[in-house]
Amino acid sequence: MTVEHHAVVVGGGIAGLAAAVSLLHEGRRVTVLEQARAFTEVGAGLTITPNGMSALASIGVDTAVRDAGYRVRMAGTTDEHGSWLLRVPRASGSTQEVYGIHRQDLHGSLLTAARGAALMGGTRVVCVAPGTPGGATARVDCVSAKGTVSYDADLVVGADGLRSTVRGLVAPGTGPRFSGKSSWRGIVADSALVTEDFIVRWGPGTEFGAVRIGAAHVYWYGYTSSKEGHRRPDEKAAAMHHFRNWADPVRPLIELTPGDRVMRHDVYDLPPNLRTYIFGRVVLIGDAAHAMIPTMGQGANSSLEDGACIGLLIGRPAKEGVPLQSAVRSFDAVRRPRTQNMIRRSRSAGQVGADLQSRIGITVRNTLMRAVPAGPAMKAGASVLTWKATA
Repeated sequence: MTVEHHAVVVGGGIAGLAAAVSLLHEGRRVTVLEQARAFTEVGAGLTITPNGMSALASIGVDTAVRDAGYRVRMAGTTDEHGSWLLRVPRASGSTQEVYGIHRQDLHGSLLTAARGAALMGGTRVVCVAPGTPGGATARVDCVSAKGTVSYDADLVVGADGLRSTVRGLVAPGTGPRFSGKSSWRGIVADSALVTEDFIVRWGPGTEFGAVRIGAAHVYWYGYTSSKEGHRRPDEKAAAMHHFRNWADPVRPLIELTPGDRVMRHDVYDLPPNLRTYIFGRVVLIGDAAHAMIPTMGQGANSSLEDGACIGLLIGRPAKEGVPLQSAVRSFDAVRRPRTQNMIRRSRSAGQVGADLQSRIGITVRNTLMRAVPAGPAMKAGASVLTWKATA
């Protein structure tokens, strides 16, 4: 059976749903294909920075996310003993608007906004014919419990994550690389250990952060060096041991987390060497295009940016009569340099943060950071955080 739709989005995660909502806003008919039976999100918490909030505002989901999340303040960085390396002054400003939120709550807000699309769960993509802008339409072949379905589309958005099937089909040989790190994560019911201040803590070969994602819930993570695929029988005990000499609230947060709720995942990114995100009528976004390590907190935020720009830079111009080829080229010219730079900057941030293990290197870094005023350090990140969703 062949079903024709204007746009097919492969992947029902944060990037895919944001793209679907943005296309719906531009009057497109949209089908979202998700391999899992249910549209849901795994994981724990995350922070949405001002650039992510701008993307959400452009698709009308910012209010729902503000209601679901918790406004926090980027307070700065300490060492593992709680001594400040960089302290951000209490001052208002757009770059200070940050929300902590559970991934499932963010996903749920996007899913509600995407109800105008045809949401097809339990659908696995097996083949993509990318088509040609101005010529043949794209074709996506899928299998599900109901059999084989083929979708013809004038636009296909590949938003199916780090190990993207779509990317593997249109750009074979482009796979993720292991970062040398893994991350413990957990969520605790807590109302006292963590305030609205989001503080990043650096120790030897490790980064720890805790952010409030609700009035009574805190998300924490411990990002540290690890061998790929290495697992421990008791991850909570391993985390407690690893952070045994760290200042509060690190160990109390881990201790409060039920043992079966302490997650640990290896961390990967994509080398920033894709020469294009455009393959015929297929556009790659989110982790399928530019997975990055979490040291800048921009994985989900860059995916939200991508999703908004699918509508702003492709859906809207095409609606106004701009040839699709011109629209997708514009998207690539805008999005690829920015997101590939984020990959590089995230790696660089890790090199001065959680990658440092030698005491000499750590001492030099800490001394330099304490000597740098907060203002210049904040300006260094402004190009990322001050991004606005505009056509």
